[in-house]
Amino acid sequence: MSETNIPPTFTLLNRSQVHLLLEWAALEGWNPGLHDADLFYDTDPGGFYGFFEGNEMIAGGALVSYGSAFGFMGLFIVKPEYRGSGIGRALWHLRRDTLLSRLNPGAPIGMDGVVDMQGFYNKGGFQLAFKDERYEITGASFSRHPEIMPLQASDSNHVLEMDLQCFGYDRSAFLHAWLKQPEAKVFQFGKGAAFGGFIVMRKALSGWKIGPLFAATETAANALLETCMDAVPGDKLYLDTPGSNPAAKELARHHTGQFIFECGRMYLGNAPDLPMEMIYGITSFELG
Repeated sequence: MSETNIPPTFTLLNRSQVHLLLEWAALEGWNPGLHDADLFYDTDPGGFYGFFEGNEMIAGGALVSYGSAFGFMGLFIVKPEYRGSGIGRALWHLRRDTLLSRLNPGAPIGMDGVVDMQGFYNKGGFQLAFKDERYEITGASFSRHPEIMPLQASDSNHVLEMDLQCFGYDRSAFLHAWLKQPEAKVFQFGKGAAFGGFIVMRKALSGWKIGPLFAATETAANALLETCMDAVPGDKLYLDTPGSNPAAKELARHHTGQFIFECGRMYLGNAPDLPMEMIYGITSFELG
């Protein structure tokens, strides 16, 4: 840390600096998707801030606004040599308050907090809504369910409607880019009036990350997951299940998923009323 005792500068991050944050995330073992940096930045170019000493970024994080109606905080990293100095605590409060200023009055903020930090986040106004559990699943061969197909452009309205229902707020701009990202596989269950869910799997530094997995029935959720497993036999897939949907956890365990770690979805303000029975895999810990 600087010996001048000059407070760090709180600064909006540009695209290359968000790429650097994702490089830090990789070093922390977060296993980001290969194209996460650009996808995250394009969601809200005004939604990433960091602390700088001179020209050096020493900490950063996301404070993304979804149409000013909902905010999400994530991707919070402090360089190791600055930890324990109060830098992280100061940055977290600045990010929270800056995000509140970017939202409509009374709009809630979500985040996924690691277990050790949930007490701190609670003191900052966030309440635990449900636990998230990450499972590692190994790809294997399956026969494709007859209702499974690649994402159909003709059903884009059904995808957007289900995402709005399961996320709680409109994020159509994010979702359009997320569905079309390079090195991703996207499948749906049923079509037209019989549309029953969809899944996205994206290439990560190690294996594949699944998210979201939204489905109207357990049958649809299982068929969608098995399709992804069949697409990459022998590879590792990572599914983040909400603890308030027991069927999601059971789905991962049914496919011999190995528990990796736990965190918690927390909200500042009123938590959205979500159909948890349809949420088998959240989209990401960084942007919700």
